[in-house]
Amino acid sequence: MSKEHFNQELIQFLNASPTPYHAVATMVAKLQETGFQPLNESESWSLKEGGKYYVTRNGSSIVAFTMGKPEQGARMVGAHTDSPCLKVKPQPELNKHSYFQLGVEVYGGVLLNPWFDRDLSLAGRVQYLNNQNQLCHQLINFERPIAIIPSLAIHLDREVNSGRAVNPQTDIPPILFQLADDEKVDFRELLKEELIRLGHSDCQEVMEYDLSFYDTQSAAVIGLKDNFIASARLDNLLSCYVGLDSLLNHKESDTTALLVCNDHEEVGSVSTTGAQGPFLKSVLERIYGTGESLTRAMNRSMLISTDNAHGIHPNYASKHDEHHAPKLNHGAVIKVNANQRYATNDETSALYRTLCQTSGSKVQHFVTRTDTACGSTIGPLTAGVLGVRTLDLGLPTFGMHSIRELAGTEDAFELSHTLIRFFKLSQLPFLI
Repeated sequence: MSKEHFNQELIQFLNASPTPYHAVATMVAKLQETGFQPLNESESWSLKEGGKYYVTRNGSSIVAFTMGKPEQGARMVGAHTDSPCLKVKPQPELNKHSYFQLGVEVYGGVLLNPWFDRDLSLAGRVQYLNNQNQLCHQLINFERPIAIIPSLAIHLDREVNSGRAVNPQTDIPPILFQLADDEKVDFRELLKEELIRLGHSDCQEVMEYDLSFYDTQSAAVIGLKDNFIASARLDNLLSCYVGLDSLLNHKESDTTALLVCNDHEEVGSVSTTGAQGPFLKSVLERIYGTGESLTRAMNRSMLISTDNAHGIHPNYASKHDEHHAPKLNHGAVIKVNANQRYATNDETSALYRTLCQTSGSKVQHFVTRTDTACGSTIGPLTAGVLGVRTLDLGLPTFGMHSIRELAGTEDAFELSHTLIRFFKLSQLPFLI
């Protein structure tokens, strides 16, 4: 596959995945196309060497793997399906000066200012009663622009360019339409109408939902020399796609190759589907067993946690340690933190650098300024749950947690090939 084809497939994945539910559904479709078999957590499993399997939880997290020899351990790649966004509240209806708005809750560390003046749509999952009074669920995506958060004109806020604070309760409820005099609107009725329009005529009553607003502008290759990919949710669907592509292009070997994409990373990962929850461990126990068997398997295993890294911004270069300032299109970034905000150690970093030397891939390092707080990701959390050697890795990006982020057109394509080499490792060098 060429770099151009890879990036076009990536763009299609990003556009098809406005929520974690849609991202997992898109990944499931691709896995099924290549022969992966679904597993159900509520049933017993019969795993065979050479088999290809996947299992989902809550429709928002997924583990997919090719089954190798149990004594070889696993080569695992991790990412997360969620992104900072605006979620619709349970009783969201707002009627202000004849405008119908929806109250929203901020999910994760959203960079709020870029959400103003964007063409927004709505997507997620809806729970409803059908005409047999059975509870059903359905993914929904309005796709078209249905809302906007207009900025306040500069004439009414002359100091806006010298300092703008956004109040998430009062400043960001999106406007959906104008109301007639004394008109009352039930948001759940609007959802019912949309479900029926989409062909779900059995919907009698919408009970609950998990819905998020998103920017309708398509992901795109941009720049005068096509150097960049601009899109919403690059953090962390970019890594989900790279991990998926690597797994799908990995030829079966003696070693189990596994991809895990967890939900709820942006809000701490403590949930049934998060990296600090039991999902991945429960899958590994079914592969290797519990107790000593799992401990021995994890000692022979390694995880590469792939999340985005902060590329050095030319307008804000002072925010970086000058010796650890990753550039877009200069390779994946090994993320290091002495206080264990990242799980990288000398063993896992050396192994990855060796893989890059073998494949000719570029590699960079990121360490925060010593006077700046460091973020974290699923790496330390998963390592803490499993006791597995872990490398925290990321693709350099700009605008992390904005409604539209920026990455390089070369980095994801190159990382995919390196991860395929990682999946093929029959033995980890530090075990020899």
